[in-house]
Amino acid sequence: MSSTTKQAPRPWWREPWPWILMAGPFLTLIGCAITIVIAIKYFSDEPIVAGAQKRGLVIEYENNRGIDEKPLDTPAQSPQQEGS
Repeated sequence: MSSTTKQAPRPWWREPWPWILMAGPFLTLIGCAITIVIAIKYFSDEPIVAGAQKRGLVIEYENNRGIDEKPLDTPAQSPQQEGS
């Protein structure tokens, strides 16, 4: 006669799988925080590149390259349509 005793299930925090699954998002949050701290500590006082103006939180770049750029709200035309 064999006696089989059922063990009570272990609580979730004693199992390894929940911790393994939570490690990825947790490490991502730590990496994000480190990136933000490095960006603020070392690059917050960087000068704006030449040809740009900062107005509040917006940085506007001037077209100094001599290239005629079309506004973003106009539809793109193929080179064949432009020549006709």
